[in-house]
Amino acid sequence: MYSITFFLLLSLAAFVVAADLYKVLDVHKSSSERDIKHAYRKLSRKYHPDKNKDPDAESKFVEIAHAYEVLSDPEKRKIYDRYGEEGLKAHEGGHHSNPFDIFQSFFGGHPAEQARKGPSMVMEFELGLDDLYEGANIDFKVKKRVLCDHCRGSGAASDGDIHKCSSCGGSGVKVVKQQIFPGMYAQSQVSCTDCQGRGRVIKKVCPHCGGAKVIDHVQSYTLEVQPGTAEGHETVFEGEADESPDWEPGDVVIRVKTRKDKGGWRRKESSLYWKEIIGIDEALLGFEHNLTHMDGHVVQLRRNGVTQPGFVQTIRGEGMPIPEHSSRGDLFVEYTVVLPVDIPSDMRRKLTDVFKPLASGHDEL
Repeated sequence: MYSITFFLLLSLAAFVVAADLYKVLDVHKSSSERDIKHAYRKLSRKYHPDKNKDPDAESKFVEIAHAYEVLSDPEKRKIYDRYGEEGLKAHEGGHHSNPFDIFQSFFGGHPAEQARKGPSMVMEFELGLDDLYEGANIDFKVKKRVLCDHCRGSGAASDGDIHKCSSCGGSGVKVVKQQIFPGMYAQSQVSCTDCQGRGRVIKKVCPHCGGAKVIDHVQSYTLEVQPGTAEGHETVFEGEADESPDWEPGDVVIRVKTRKDKGGWRRKESSLYWKEIIGIDEALLGFEHNLTHMDGHVVQLRRNGVTQPGFVQTIRGEGMPIPEHSSRGDLFVEYTVVLPVDIPSDMRRKLTDVFKPLASGHDEL
């Protein structure tokens, strides 16, 4: 599946400048393994070629994968810290790992090895029908919890403030003996209450988050609404929900809902509906009207002869755009005939002269 793209990315990798791998992942040189994993998780999703269509995304994805491959391996990291990229090349013999293999092993390994995924955030967006017709980019913000940027989710002021729990010896559990009958005991394992089952205790909490490990954060996003987006369509921002050191972030899911505007347009799937008001003279003699569509172009409504109240005219290709197709649905125009509130006496005589013979003809029939 990725074979062609992989060779393309390898060719790109040959031209990648030997950048500081710590800067590539936006981490400090003293960062822990947890920090490096967190940075890779976030950046690799952001620049994955299947998600990011920017021209520089592929080369950036290669850089990120290479940086993670080196810095997540204690031996390679030690060589890089001491001898730089040249030392790594001598050690690896010019070997390059497949960046997609790294990505898949990180996110899609054996189910038993995958971290538990946190809850997703589902939000409904009400958009005007004109936005769904033309397409739009909608900026919005989400308030969520992210790992503390000071302690990176450890909750400690520094790595030196994290110690093995003396109560459970770092296992996170304790063996408890319970008497069942006189002289008979049963042993069971319970979570250590001193470290809450983590196996570690913190001597000094992080001053930035107060030991909570996460902080409040407001993140900006842009929702790309394609022309013809369907009612209830969901856009998923993967891994952008609340963060926690105990789980992989869930997704932010945006569900599209059509706002009930007063513009007169109605939609049903790919069809559009419009009510046009005409006078009795137009209903009898015909007319030409100009209807301004939602994007500003003009649709000509033309009728010759009599138009009955409630008549529906079908105009092909003037409905909603159909996503991933070059075609559009149809526009259905329903005509409403408005009668005058009062008729002047001279016009009443003229109408009588016109319609009385017609009425007599019906009586004879």
